[in-house]
Amino acid sequence: MPGQYHDLVETKPLIEDVDFQALLADKAFDADWLIQELNERKVKVVIPPKSNRKVMRAFDTTMYKWRHLIENYFCKLKEFKRIAMRSCKTDTSFEAMIQLCASLINSR
Repeated sequence: MPGQYHDLVETKPLIEDVDFQALLADKAFDADWLIQELNERKVKVVIPPKSNRKVMRAFDTTMYKWRHLIENYFCKLKEFKRIAMRSCKTDTSFEAMIQLCASLINSR
């Protein structure tokens, strides 16, 4: 089903041509390849290290606290039943539903 795999899988193509200064993400995105690529691009990495890392990395805890705004937006998206249940049959219809719901949220 669409949307039924980890977000880290789609991270590389998603950020490929985008210019940004920092990436705020949760521990699930603590992948060596991602951190290395972001460091090469001189992007600030704001990802807490997983607890099982042998060498713990430092990260900006103050900036990480702002991540709740992103989480709150996703909670608003999930208020729409079709997104929360991922009932769309194709990736295209799932993406269209997210865009429609995001438009409704932003128009409020």
